[in-house]
Amino acid sequence: MIEDFIPDATETPTIPVTPSASSESTSNREPVKILVIGSPKGVNNIIQTLYRLRFAEVREWSPLQPTANPGEVVSILKRQLSIR
Repeated sequence: MIEDFIPDATETPTIPVTPSASSESTSNREPVKILVIGSPKGVNNIIQTLYRLRFAEVREWSPLQPTANPGEVVSILKRQLSIR
């Protein structure tokens, strides 16, 4: 089971991004990554809180991945921002 969460050092986690229905060109968009790092319980709590605040769907976050610190995980949310 734990093997499912061991990251491949050559692979960066990717999150599918739904294209916007806007007619705005992609040249005016900039990718931004939001990282949440902490205990699994703490990271899940933040993800759930941001969901309740309608900031991001739970499914938009990457699966929890272990960090170099024991008991610590990271999850990533990738967004495209409109740059004006």
